Amino acid sequence: MKTEEHFRIGSVLKTKGLKGEMVMYVDFDDIEKIKFNSVFIEIAGKLVPYFISSVKYLQNNQAYLNLEDVDTVEKAALLAKKDIYLPNKLKPKKKKEEFTLKDLKGFLVVDETHGELGEIDDIVEYPQQLIASVYFNNKEVLFPLNVEIIKGIDVEGEEVYVDLPDGLLDIYLEG
Repeated sequence: MKTEEHFRIGSVLKTKGLKGEMVMYVDFDDIEKIKFNSVFIEIAGKLVPYFISSVKYLQNNQAYLNLEDVDTVEKAALLAKKDIYLPNKLKPKKKKEEFTLKDLKGFLVVDETHGELGEIDDIVEYPQQLIASVYFNNKEVLFPLNVEIIKGIDVEGEEVYVDLPDGLLDIYLEG
């Protein structure tokens, strides 16, 4: 199974109790509206399928998760800190007004000075801002997603137009 054919819904935070129950962090709101009876957990770079025994959604983007064949704290502990995925066909469609900066993952970045930089490979959330990761000239380039840098977003064409600060690319390319 390839991660490109799936989308991340969250991750296993830790075990709960002695019978294999786990605490799951959920990446986005309204996950309870998606109907699914199995998940894929990333283990050693591969997606491994698991059937769900039960899932109980809590507030604060958390849920209690029980998987079939994960019936001891030891088995559950092996899945702690692992990402959880669902097939792309289950991904809810967003309305334009629900679009957020986290949805820029996969968009092509076009800089005013340097032209096309590449697709946004990852978006990491830090306490004060979101940081985008792009591979340009085989080097990872990180830049904040904020109003000073983003000059426009073409949602339909999946492009984001930026004006990176002078010298930012040079820092990554010189190393």
